[in-house]
Amino acid sequence: MDKNLAGTLIEKAIEQLQFSYAPYSNFKVGAALLAKNGTIYGGCNIENASYSPTNCAERTAFFKAVSEGIKEFEAICVVGGKDGILTGYASPCGVCRQVMMEFCDPETFQIILATSKEQYEIFTLEEILPLGFGQKNLT
Repeated sequence: MDKNLAGTLIEKAIEQLQFSYAPYSNFKVGAALLAKNGTIYGGCNIENASYSPTNCAERTAFFKAVSEGIKEFEAICVVGGKDGILTGYASPCGVCRQVMMEFCDPETFQIILATSKEQYEIFTLEEILPLGFGQKNLT
C-alpha cells in the first residue's frame, strides 16, 4: 500500500476517535474503511450498558458502507486506546474479522494497525484470520 494512502487512512481513523461513545471501558476506537471505489467510511465504537449490543468501530464503518450499497473494500485502518491515547495496536476482535470475511478477499484485503502516521503495520485478513469461514465454504 502506498505510504500516502496509509497516512490518509490513519488520519481518518484517528479523527474518528472523537466520536467514540465509550463511557464504560473508556477505550476509544476509530476506523477508516477504504472502499474499492475510493470512498473512505469512518467508524467509531459505540458502547452500551448491557455490553452485548456494543458495536466496534470496524463494524460501524462496514455497516455504514453496506447501508449505502457498497460491498467491495480494499483496506481498513484501526486505531484505539484507553481515553483515546494510542499506546499500542488495537487489533480487530473476532466478530469484526468475521464481518471482514463476509465482504473482503482474505488474501488481498489489508488491515492497518497504527499508533501514528509513522508507526503502523499492515496485515492481510488471511494473516489475522487464518482458515477463516466465508462464502466459499457454503458453495
